[in-house]
Amino acid sequence: MTLENHRLSIENIKDSVELIDEVFLNTPQYINPGLSKLFGLNLTVKIETINPIRCFKGRGAEVLVSKSKGYKHLVCASAGNFGQAMAFSCKKRDIKVTVHASEFVNPFKLEMMRSLGATVELSGKDFDTAKAKGREQATKINARFVEDTIDIETLEGAGTLGLELLKLPYELDVLLIALGDGAMFTGISRIMKEYSPNTQVVAIQSEGAPALIESIRQNRYVCYDTTNTIADGIAVRLPMKQAIKDLKHLVDDTILVKDKSIEEGMKLINQHLGIIAEPSAAVGIAALLENKAKYKGENVGIIICGSNTNL
Repeated sequence: MTLENHRLSIENIKDSVELIDEVFLNTPQYINPGLSKLFGLNLTVKIETINPIRCFKGRGAEVLVSKSKGYKHLVCASAGNFGQAMAFSCKKRDIKVTVHASEFVNPFKLEMMRSLGATVELSGKDFDTAKAKGREQATKINARFVEDTIDIETLEGAGTLGLELLKLPYELDVLLIALGDGAMFTGISRIMKEYSPNTQVVAIQSEGAPALIESIRQNRYVCYDTTNTIADGIAVRLPMKQAIKDLKHLVDDTILVKDKSIEEGMKLINQHLGIIAEPSAAVGIAALLENKAKYKGENVGIIICGSNTNL
């Protein structure tokens, strides 16, 4: 597969803007002086936490649910953020949604999903087990099972982040993006490769959940029995084969970071931006902490993609 016949259409990303609630669009993006000085570069931060669900997932959910006409019940699996996004979008359209989550789901995310109107089922010890249970339930009750990253609408919504980054009055040399299942990275990188090909797009995961990055590095399917990281939002042990296909030709480099660096990144974000970032949203800063010399003097971008964590 080449980018010319990639399943994610540039035109569909552009059209998606009209389907997304304005509360998720045109989020702040600016150079932060303190962090720029700390790392010796120009650091642009894009803040995706100032909305009703405190993360970027509302973009993809809005597109997906708006295109799910005729369904009265949707089922999905989530580590928390996508479930909140689905709950928000379904409630707006009077569609019932059931979210399957791990028994160890972040308590704050669990509370938020339920407060937004989702029925939450705690299904198994990790996200991948919850996904299997969700798919099983959807088949039994004849509901639509929706899957972040597999359903193209989630990539289309995430791609609108890239369209907004193009509005910066300068070109980014490097864009550091957290890699979970792959929807956010694929959507943004698809746009950058089309309109800002000189920008190096770098995928970042935790060392304790490296399955998708290892699959990319080794050019074969890599999975693990367990994950071990505080970054629950990107803790994937069974990568989607479709995601691996989608990411081909879109990843310029990969970085695995330590949990200790993620924790330090969360502190720095709070100190310099005045906001709380969940662990998955701090991996860009973690990558800079562990690679201080690599990006010196460059225009670097990071995305603070979520803030759903307890204090």
